[in-house]
Amino acid sequence: MFADRANIYIRSGKGGDGHVSFRREKYVPNGGPDGGDGGNGGSVIFIVDEGLNTLTDFRHIRKYCAENGEEGGKRNCHGKNGRDIIIKVPEGTVIKEETTGKVITDMSGDNRRYVILPGGRGGNGNQHYATSTMQAPKYAQPGQPARELNLLLELKVIADVGLVGYPNVGKSTLLSRVTNAKPKIANYHFTTLNPNLGVVDLPDSSGFVIADIPGLIEGASEGVGLGHEFLRHIERTRLMIHLVDAASTEGRNPVEDVYAIQKELENYNADIAGRPQVIAANKIDVIFDEDSDPVQLLKDEFEPKGIKVFPISAVSGQGIKELLYYVRDLLKELPARKITFEQEYFPEFEVDSQEPFSVSYDEKENVYVMEGPRIEKMLGYTNLDSEKGFAFFQKFLKETGILQKLEELGIQDGDTVRMYGYDFDYYK
Repeated sequence: MFADRANIYIRSGKGGDGHVSFRREKYVPNGGPDGGDGGNGGSVIFIVDEGLNTLTDFRHIRKYCAENGEEGGKRNCHGKNGRDIIIKVPEGTVIKEETTGKVITDMSGDNRRYVILPGGRGGNGNQHYATSTMQAPKYAQPGQPARELNLLLELKVIADVGLVGYPNVGKSTLLSRVTNAKPKIANYHFTTLNPNLGVVDLPDSSGFVIADIPGLIEGASEGVGLGHEFLRHIERTRLMIHLVDAASTEGRNPVEDVYAIQKELENYNADIAGRPQVIAANKIDVIFDEDSDPVQLLKDEFEPKGIKVFPISAVSGQGIKELLYYVRDLLKELPARKITFEQEYFPEFEVDSQEPFSVSYDEKENVYVMEGPRIEKMLGYTNLDSEKGFAFFQKFLKETGILQKLEELGIQDGDTVRMYGYDFDYYK
């Protein structure tokens, strides 16, 4: 079965610990520290693979872990860096944090490679901590811990035009005629489980990408059938061709079909329902009722609302040229930018709320001191030189209650705050 959603677990590599050792050689009675640094842990990296068009691979493998960095060695030997893990996904994959559903990144457009979890930095060996007063330090820095996330992957097909309608109205047949796509065609409901994409090439004009969105049913917006899985693919389209069976070969009313599918679109996402639409009245070659003209009924109902109706036959090709040129011209009037999903969740700024911290006042130095693994971890992941990074760090201090602790200790504007080699002036 076509898979367009997957839940996976990822973990970056732990940084290797720094080493504690001392130079011990003949004729060198007072050898100094020579503990090497630990290697960096491997990162978790997503890349777009043009050869993929489903998330099927993730049904079988759900756990992805990068390699840990090796511990530093004696004689200043640096630990080996852990290998990165590369995860390949099809273009259009939106990566979300599983619990909150917030977007981490959208693998489309120019975003072809994304480091979602950097590996932990290796710790410094004891050679880095020798001073004039401490010539034989017996401690080294541990490597940064591994980081983990549970992710929800969603594939949202990228196309300019979405082809929507009930099952068996001829979407696959139309797509196969106007593009180089070769969808499977059969007279079964929900035959098309995989959204098929094709490129429409018109003489003396730029082409556009069209997607055959699998057949919808009433209740799809509420998850009936495979509704949510299919409606998800319409989100990126700029225009929709609504295909209806004008001949009513299965006994349905084409006007009612348009309203029913439009209702499902509105229930799912009002913005999508408001995008430009064109109605293609298919199967005109098998209309045998001389007493009524279903195409004219469609025109009378929808063209006053600004929705153009084109009578076509996907089998014979009648009317298709006019439909495609109209769609081409309409796309030229619409914004050309691709729809992408903005980042809402920032893994680099997420810190375990259970890790302890301490805030104290050092009377001798006249500074306020903040310590603890939560603070050290945040400093390690944050670029304080950037405005964005510093803003997130301030938010972290506020949300964790650290600023409140400082105020309870009586901190005033202009006082100094110290944490792991950084000194800041406090201003409320």
